[in-house]
Amino acid sequence: MSEAAAPSFLRRWCKEIAIVSALLVTLLGPFLLKPGQSTASSKAERKLVIITPHPERLRAEFGQAFVRHWKETTGETVAVDWRVPGGTSEIAVMLKSEFSAAFQLHWTQALGQTWTPAIAQNFMNPKAPASDAARQAFLKSDTGVGLDVFFGGGAYDFQIQAESGTLVAQNGPGTGIAALRQKHPAWFGDEGIPEMVSGEPFRDGKDRWIACCLSSFGIVFNRDVLRRLGIEKDPAQWRDLADPRLYGQLALADPGRSATVTKAFEMLIQQEMQEAIARLTQNPGQLKTPQDIEAAGVREGWTRGLNLIQRISANARYFSDSSSKIPLDVARGDAAAGMCIDYYGRSTEEETRRPDGSSRIGFIMPVGGSSVSVDPIAMFRGAPEAGLATAFIEFVLSDAGQKIWAYRSGTPGGPTRSALRRLAARKDFYKPENLLLMSDAAEMPYEKAKAFTYHPEWTASAFSTLRFLIRVMCVDTHQEQRKAWHTLITRQQPPRATEVFQELTSIRYDLAVGDITKVVRSRDKVAETRLARALGDTFRNNYELAHTLARKGE
Repeated sequence: MSEAAAPSFLRRWCKEIAIVSALLVTLLGPFLLKPGQSTASSKAERKLVIITPHPERLRAEFGQAFVRHWKETTGETVAVDWRVPGGTSEIAVMLKSEFSAAFQLHWTQALGQTWTPAIAQNFMNPKAPASDAARQAFLKSDTGVGLDVFFGGGAYDFQIQAESGTLVAQNGPGTGIAALRQKHPAWFGDEGIPEMVSGEPFRDGKDRWIACCLSSFGIVFNRDVLRRLGIEKDPAQWRDLADPRLYGQLALADPGRSATVTKAFEMLIQQEMQEAIARLTQNPGQLKTPQDIEAAGVREGWTRGLNLIQRISANARYFSDSSSKIPLDVARGDAAAGMCIDYYGRSTEEETRRPDGSSRIGFIMPVGGSSVSVDPIAMFRGAPEAGLATAFIEFVLSDAGQKIWAYRSGTPGGPTRSALRRLAARKDFYKPENLLLMSDAAEMPYEKAKAFTYHPEWTASAFSTLRFLIRVMCVDTHQEQRKAWHTLITRQQPPRATEVFQELTSIRYDLAVGDITKVVRSRDKVAETRLARALGDTFRNNYELAHTLARKGE
């Protein structure tokens, strides 16, 4: 190499070494910076592994309380190993991957069988035929993935996992929710945790999951921002979020990332269905039977509900990947209001409370517009610490655990850092002496549940479809939708443009619960992508046309 070429050669290699070093730092950084296990954990005699979407402060309260309880009860030290891969959607993806790998190992090595794509597709499929050998082998196995407890999410997500076979009633005699039913029968009765309340499941009939606290969906709002926008009244109903004055001021989460957000939209649609049925009952026209009225009301309510979702979506600044971001932005004043689960809204209200007890943040559950649902807990198939998992579930359901959910901070048995602002699951816990110490004693969820009856036969089969439809109608087309809505607002919503904006023929109720649901459930990603593209193009074209017509005043 010549002397002239040497500096150029060195410069080139130095640059490449710098790039490689930067890549190594990026890849290894999370591992190098990951905190080491605490001394207490490393010396613990046993370890309980829990996967959860719950936030840190909730994990800290229950983790510390259970560790203390277990030490006092047994004399043993236990460490709680929390796994937090994301929300329930991310957890579902991870569980599918982990259980597939674990069962493949069991199928090929323990059973000596050949692994095929068909087996991978069917062993967790609850609709697989009873003769499917892989499916039956999985259900009879103790195949596990190193996880003990699934803690937090929604009934829909837990039921999906239960039906797939990842959640079980027991891992051997004396373990699981099945054993707790025998030990504490009062917890499982109508005065404890009923199986069903106003159409919502509160526990699995086969003991694979059970509610540990209650949840509802509603609106978190910032009074200061609302007043600045000229809105003097606090929101009271879902349709208040469609107010044109809220354009660019709403915070929403992507239903594709959050089952709880999808559930809130489902409640909105069901309210429109119930109101449509009530109107048709008063003026049935050509409808002759109650069945005809219900069917017509369900179809009308579906359309009205999706139209309302369109307007709410068009007011939104964004669709966040995390539902926990919504109350934070509302509290900062970056948004006037948003849709969220109750404990996010109430916790934010708690954190912004002034010394006089008032708060610029409020949360309301639209009466008649939201059911009371549950936040469940369950044990995994093949749990390494089945006995310890059972003890944790028992603790969460016990008086001690229910106090952590519901009591004010600093009260005897309550949370130590701040109130979790959750609602106890056990009906028998709402006794006068407990109500005196609860953060939200006035909520009385079992009474409020009577104001709204959930009808699973109307929308439950289309739950995943609803998530898909909101994506193609609102999330993927949000830019075009917002532009059209802004023009509609500024031009006083001309009738023809408004009609085009709200055109939903391509996703009417019969199609949604029929052909569209078949595609979404088929697990054929090519077909689903093709359908999403076609529907997305339809809505983009509608929004562009609505924008053009509105500009012309038509």
